[in-house]
Amino acid sequence: MKPVCLFLLIIGMILPVYAQTGLPEHRFVSGNWIVDGQRLYQKDVRAPLAKANIHAPQSGPMIYEFNVRYETGVEDGHGGFGLHVFADKAYDGPSWGSGKSYLLWLNYDETPVSGSGIPSGLSAQVYRSLGNSYMTLEESVDLNDYLSLVGDDPSIQVPVKLWVNGETGEIRVYDPTDETLSSYYYFFVNSRDIPLQGAWTALRTNGISLSFGLGL
Repeated sequence: MKPVCLFLLIIGMILPVYAQTGLPEHRFVSGNWIVDGQRLYQKDVRAPLAKANIHAPQSGPMIYEFNVRYETGVEDGHGGFGLHVFADKAYDGPSWGSGKSYLLWLNYDETPVSGSGIPSGLSAQVYRSLGNSYMTLEESVDLNDYLSLVGDDPSIQVPVKLWVNGETGEIRVYDPTDETLSSYYYFFVNSRDIPLQGAWTALRTNGISLSFGLGL
């Protein structure tokens, strides 16, 4: 097994303070992305497909760490954000999917579509992306027990830690309420996709304003 690659996503790759190390290729495709101080903001609450593509070769075990803070946008009862991992290509336009990849998605929806398999309130989904306009829902988990983490208090920065093993297809999503970040929910991707290999990630939001920072 290859050594785990500590992948410091978004801020560690984009903020000017890291410029001397050589920034990866990245493109803010849709939405209103702004670097302000030590955080990256997506400020367009009306953008349904806000997206930032980041070039990041991925194979074997990968760790993605950052923190997220709610700014505004769920007053209408809906908003979400997520991360495409192990994407084979980037599409520089608004899109639902992101090539062949897996999307790890956090969703808040007070009135989800009936029969969608998505619970009302706070939930998480895993989508298998097969193209820029086609995805299938693989997993859906009710997270309303964690609803207290969502708020507009600027001191609340929820840690996000994701572990994806491209060799086995295992994905772990760590419990943000565990200060040691040792508890996690896990599942395995479709066996047809193993081994996972990708050249891109895509950070995206839907109808919400959030900011992101380093998770360490």
